[in-house]
Amino acid sequence: MTRAALSLFLLFALACGDDDLGFDAGRDASADAGFDIGLADAGVDAFDAGLDSGFDAGADASFDGGLDAADVGAEEGFGAIAGPCGLLRPELTSDSPSFFVTHLDFMMDAFDDPGERGLLTPGAIEILEEGTAGGSSGVSEAFAFEVLARCERAALLASETEVVYEPITSKKTDMVVEIDGMTVGVSVARAFFFPPTDPYPRSEADRVIGGKLDDILVSTANVTSHSWDKQILVIIAYADMHADVVRDAWDAFDAARRADTIVYVVVTDGDDEPLY
Repeated sequence: MTRAALSLFLLFALACGDDDLGFDAGRDASADAGFDIGLADAGVDAFDAGLDSGFDAGADASFDGGLDAADVGAEEGFGAIAGPCGLLRPELTSDSPSFFVTHLDFMMDAFDDPGERGLLTPGAIEILEEGTAGGSSGVSEAFAFEVLARCERAALLASETEVVYEPITSKKTDMVVEIDGMTVGVSVARAFFFPPTDPYPRSEADRVIGGKLDDILVSTANVTSHSWDKQILVIIAYADMHADVVRDAWDAFDAARRADTIVYVVVTDGDDEPLY
């Protein structure tokens, strides 16, 4: 082989070798980088998932507007809570008023009291047995607690008849519950007007909601046996239309009247006549 031919052969071999090294190095670097990034991403994703499932699902996800009932683990019971749930925890320490809406669906199974009373939570049963004067008002108050218990993890501390005020003629709250370690008074009202399928009058919402907000201020000032940190006004609403009118009325009240009250509207669906 001539010197010129040998030179050409060596140049060709070196050039090929450089191409292989460049390809292998690029491939190895790319694969290694992809592998490392994949591990890093997997670690971050796993960590984030752990936070989301452990931290957010506990309650702080409620900052984002709450979770569906199934996500927050609301127990099954009479009527299906359609969500959202987990709304109240960040509001319990707030000095500002707040407003939430959830749904309770009875589908085609109307509640029969006392025949089906045993299907409720123990707190709701106690409210029906001794907490109110009975009738549809008692049923609506029992289901107000039922939703708070199953959706917001409330525990009953005292029914209406167990709470003491000074003077004894004071306006009263309907029950006292514990949520996330805090004592909370709960008043209950119904957004309903006959005939129920007609538009819910704004004047009626003003009367009912305004009166309850005023009563909450009085009962909070006068309670002596179960002093609470916060009050919730649960509104049992016949339909979404009623909830919308309640929201309009609530928005129009001044700051002094709304104070730091949480308004928690439960729109009932399906065969809900026993509550009204």
